[in-house]
Amino acid sequence: MDDSELIKGVASGDKRAMRDLYVRYNHALFAFAVSRCGNAELASDCVHDTMLDVWRTADRFAAKSSVKTWVFSIARNKLVDAIRRRGKLSFVETVPETEDTAPNPEAAAIAAAEKAQLHACLSGLSESHRTAIRLAFLEDLTYPEISEIEAVPVGTIKTRIFHAKQALMRCLEKSLRR
Repeated sequence: MDDSELIKGVASGDKRAMRDLYVRYNHALFAFAVSRCGNAELASDCVHDTMLDVWRTADRFAAKSSVKTWVFSIARNKLVDAIRRRGKLSFVETVPETEDTAPNPEAAAIAAAEKAQLHACLSGLSESHRTAIRLAFLEDLTYPEISEIEAVPVGTIKTRIFHAKQALMRCLEKSLRR
């Protein structure tokens, strides 16, 4: 089922639809939340609270945006609220580790070095730039969807992504010269 069918099922109280929606977004929401707060426990709580809110409010989903955008917006708001309650104002970016399936040790070593360099370059970006890059390239969201999640104009998202890509290219070029 696609997202709109799932959300209709959730709105009608279908627990299987809720489970399917949860499975579809759990990992992405967790990675998003961890990237914003740097705390796995807080991120896990955020995902839980987000999905509870989806369960409770699915009948009010107005389809003004995609289900994915709506869910990520809820997650962002839950995270902001949780951070405010905890009194934390700083964010830490971490890139989730993924299993390397390189075919040989040399390729694995090169990939690991490139990954470490990319992580270092990403960590040098501002929080707003990292978030825009994450949502655009890891979550495959459109600029208008990111704009809605971040509650800023689309032009701001375009500018953030442009500057973030420029900064990443400069950083990666420096590492190639070493």
